[in-house]
Amino acid sequence: MKFSFRSALRALVLAAGIVPAVVMAAWPEKPITLIVPWAAGGSTDILARMLSEHMTKTYGQSVIVENRSGASGNIGSALVARAKPDGYTLLIGSMSTHTMNDALYDNMPFDGVKSFTPIAELALVTNTMVVNPALPVNSVEEFIAYAKERPEEIAYASAGTGSTNHLSAAMLEKATGIKMIHVPYRGGAPAVLDTVANRTQVLFSAGTQTLPHVQTDKLKLLAVTETSRSPLLSEIPIVGETVPGYSMEVWYGAFGPAGMDPALVANLNAEINRILALPDVKKRMGDMGVLVMQTTPEEFAKTLEADAKKYSAIVRDLGIKAE
Repeated sequence: MKFSFRSALRALVLAAGIVPAVVMAAWPEKPITLIVPWAAGGSTDILARMLSEHMTKTYGQSVIVENRSGASGNIGSALVARAKPDGYTLLIGSMSTHTMNDALYDNMPFDGVKSFTPIAELALVTNTMVVNPALPVNSVEEFIAYAKERPEEIAYASAGTGSTNHLSAAMLEKATGIKMIHVPYRGGAPAVLDTVANRTQVLFSAGTQTLPHVQTDKLKLLAVTETSRSPLLSEIPIVGETVPGYSMEVWYGAFGPAGMDPALVANLNAEINRILALPDVKKRMGDMGVLVMQTTPEEFAKTLEADAKKYSAIVRDLGIKAE
């Protein structure tokens, strides 16, 4: 017998003597759209397409991934913020779109917290600190000492002003007193390539982009930026072991528009967590340096609110504005 989350949830509700919401009695009656607010081919896009494949089988309706990139994720995210909260338009967002952009951009078309319904935290991205092998340092401590002796001589690359790459480096500058040159690019790929070519010397970026170059000795991995060591790279130190209090955790999450039916949110959360627990999904994402998560909507909402306060305050404190 094919397992149906919709049928199971309806049975539980009826057993409790509660009349189910109309939206759950009919949902889904038509295809569901997963908006990815970045270009195809990245780790968020890959994760969205894995979710799409499995959700289509479970729900018996097509789950279509639609890439709507631009304005650091704001264009695609705004589409979901304006959509009806009926479960047919969902977003695969990130901590940047929901915790940083409100502070980076003037006249934002949505509120990163209030305009959305948190459904599930999907994954933590291993955010790496890498340097070109020509740089004579092998640890964060050595890098800081080297940079202090050479103010404004070391260049760091980013995917653009206000990106997580930019914020990660700017946070290290403020915490340690070093001064570097910021070289913003239009996207992560050219930032990585120029660090490999030694046109820039240091880069903070997702392991999905840097680890293949680390494995071929074209980049040197010094640390990761999470609050604790990643299970995927347990031998690699965190920046916070050298710079107390430093951390940058980059996550992906599933969202709907604000005001979604709680029963529908619970249904989607259960299905997404089931998919994330599948061995092939965990392995494929792990191979890219992405650690899948399993959270309740309430747990994800707490993470969202806490990070929105943290990173918006950091962005304002650093005086960073998107260009």
